[in-house]
Amino acid sequence: MKLRSRPAVRVVKVCLFSGLLLIAAAPAAKALQLPSADPASLTQDEEDRVRDAQDPSERIGVYLELAGERLERFNAMRATPPDPSDPTYRGETLSRLLAQYIALDDELKNWIEDQYDTDHDMRRGLRALINQAPQQLALLTEDSRATDRFGADYRQDLADAITDMNDTMNGATRALADQEKKYGALKREEQQDARSAKAAAGEEKKQEKAERKLRKKQKQQAVPEDEDQQN
Repeated sequence: MKLRSRPAVRVVKVCLFSGLLLIAAAPAAKALQLPSADPASLTQDEEDRVRDAQDPSERIGVYLELAGERLERFNAMRATPPDPSDPTYRGETLSRLLAQYIALDDELKNWIEDQYDTDHDMRRGLRALINQAPQQLALLTEDSRATDRFGADYRQDLADAITDMNDTMNGATRALADQEKKYGALKREEQQDARSAKAAAGEEKKQEKAERKLRKKQKQQAVPEDEDQQN
């Protein structure tokens, strides 16, 4: 499964991710060119996870999980002693892992914007993102303060990943606020409609009861008249 690259300029009804720097497009594009055998690419199982998550909130969770897994690989590799026989492999792979992280985060943003523009309720997923994303951002920030012999190979990718995640959190916060307001208003309308329907049903029931009472009274009044006619 190839991840879509994010356009440099994207026109939407409401720009949720206006803080995204254009320089983030470069590492994302690099991630898209990774061969299928690269450890940072999506596996068949991961493709299926994305494809099967059609619910707006569930897809948000899948993208967030996949990005988090790349970040875990990045930190695990940094903590593992390098292979002396291949001094360039470690730095290149660390850079690619971060590039894949950014590409997944951009896919997440694309999904949020698409669902937002088509008025799909994704409040549950946005709440989960806002709750979990700071943990990833904290790891990225911690990594940026550390120093190692491969830092020069991925330093810019790491800075772009931090910028990208900050942008994601800000956009998700705006989207959630808008959807809370919108769907909160819809909920109030639904509740008002329910109250009106209940009141209408009660009034109809009351009217039916009154009509039954009237018919019963009329029937009772008609009995003496019939007896008089017989006499």
